[in-house]
Amino acid sequence: MPEPIRVLIVDDSSIVRRAVSDALANAPEITVVGTAPNGKIALDRIRQLNPEVVILDIEMPEADGFEVLRVLRVAHPKVRTIMFSTLTQRGASQTIQALSLGAHDYVTKPSSIGQGYGEVLKRVAADLVPKIKQFRPELCESAPVGANRPAALPRNGAGVRAAPKIVAIGVSTGGPEALAKVLPRLPKGFPVPVLIVQHMPPVFTKLLAERLDAGSDIKVTEGIDGVSPEAGVAYVAPGDHHMVVARKNGRIVLSLNQAVPENSCRPAADPLFRSVAEVYGPQALGVIMTGMGQDGLIGLRAMKARGATVFAQDKETSVVWCMPSFVVHEGLADRVIPLGEIAAAVEAAVSHDVVGLHR
Repeated sequence: MPEPIRVLIVDDSSIVRRAVSDALANAPEITVVGTAPNGKIALDRIRQLNPEVVILDIEMPEADGFEVLRVLRVAHPKVRTIMFSTLTQRGASQTIQALSLGAHDYVTKPSSIGQGYGEVLKRVAADLVPKIKQFRPELCESAPVGANRPAALPRNGAGVRAAPKIVAIGVSTGGPEALAKVLPRLPKGFPVPVLIVQHMPPVFTKLLAERLDAGSDIKVTEGIDGVSPEAGVAYVAPGDHHMVVARKNGRIVLSLNQAVPENSCRPAADPLFRSVAEVYGPQALGVIMTGMGQDGLIGLRAMKARGATVFAQDKETSVVWCMPSFVVHEGLADRVIPLGEIAAAVEAAVSHDVVGLHR
């Protein structure tokens, strides 16, 4: 058995610290090595206790979560952080800021811990345990059942079959920071639309789009039902809605729906990728990036079957290499690309620059 994942809980509420500790107590893969009531003490305990994962509150006395993140990014870059957020406009804004500072994921705090303590513990455990376990690479090393695992992973191999008229991106854990390293590198006048599914709830996706828009030459906005996707615009699927493309009255439009979640997600990447396969066929580029689970695999199968091109982020630059790994292990990826090179590869693909694709 591998060593349990070492977790430090940082929150100024003693009730929250106790509840999170109790919620994680029955997870054999996890051990809580300590707690801290503020960021200053947390930084001391991180040095002393060497946690693998820190559960981090944002608003705390002496040193808040943002200050802790700034130090961790420089002094402890291997420590993974999960923010404890509130489902409010302020909480969402703070969480997006924390993710931009290097936080890796987040969970939402229960609205009340005092009543129904047992039920609260079940919910906290259901939310937190998978998020903590995702940071262990061995959880994503197995190819999916029936997969055709290639002997060697593609890297600079096959080029684009047809110049894409759409780019569709699926991403989850680590996604906000990854998107912030891809979209700002796409040039003004980018010749096709970009459609993005990032696993996030309502409010969060709007704030993410606004933050990405502020730092990019292309326009970034939330997707709107019935809008025709425009070249040089990136559309982020709104929280709690699947976003797909459809033909309507001779036009290609975005369509939002609240069909059942897929892979426990809404929005999910699979519905978007399937619709792109149906509408654009070979004239599409699918990109799968860092994230937990298998979302995107089924949709990218459909895209590949219709002749589309598929790029996957590499293991070394992914916060969690689950979503890309399943696509790579099934042999669907035409290229496996480090995060810092994805924007250039996408730009080369849409311009059908074969030389650029093989660099």
